[in-house]
Amino acid sequence: MSEVAGAASFEGVTLTVDELSTRVGMTVRTLRFYAGRGLIPPPIRRGRVGYYGPEHIARLDLVRELQAHGFTLQAIEGYLDRIPSDATPQDIALHRTLLTPWMRDLPETLDRAALVRRTGRELSDDDIEMLVALGVVEPTPDEDVFQVATAHLSLGVELLDLDLPVEAVLAAGRIFTEHGRAIAEELTEVFRTKVWPHYRDSGGPPEHIQHLVERFKPVTIQGLVLAYERAVGETQRDTIRRTQHKRAGR
Repeated sequence: MSEVAGAASFEGVTLTVDELSTRVGMTVRTLRFYAGRGLIPPPIRRGRVGYYGPEHIARLDLVRELQAHGFTLQAIEGYLDRIPSDATPQDIALHRTLLTPWMRDLPETLDRAALVRRTGRELSDDDIEMLVALGVVEPTPDEDVFQVATAHLSLGVELLDLDLPVEAVLAAGRIFTEHGRAIAEELTEVFRTKVWPHYRDSGGPPEHIQHLVERFKPVTIQGLVLAYERAVGETQRDTIRRTQHKRAGR
């Protein structure tokens, strides 16, 4: 990015590298390393001093978010390469916002004894297998140590009491995973092409986009629940009609 082009694309460019370091919680050495790798554009030069602004902050916040998701530096470079050089801080904020986990709570690491205390009941190997099949518990390389989706643990325990076959749970899980992924991809595309341009053009701050996505999550989840309930009802009615037709044809 040339200095002239960069100057035209930045507003509020007022931070020195030391001030930027304080603002984003990174060392000056790290900032210069990231700049050298092209993760952030060069500063705007005013005389001999370089200044940084909202786009630098937005990109650095995105780098930190990607690191929190386990991205390597090489993967982060590849991700940022796909973001246009003239992207606004609001555009970059969208990328960061869409990385925000949708789970209400991040998984906790619990050993078996802690898991038993958390559920309030003894857990057999079959119970653990069922919780794994439900996606509530995930094994780790350490024996009897698990990653636990604690927000859904109580639901998992309730399902244990239903005495469902593990094969049925696994089959249902595959269905939810397959269709859930397709729904997520299509809704993300709707958000990117229809919702995001509307709010971007309104000139709202990045924080407004964060608030929007936080509200968008429960609305879409409730919409999925309603659609599923209606689909089940329609399927039941279709099954009854088919049964009646068969009986009438005898």
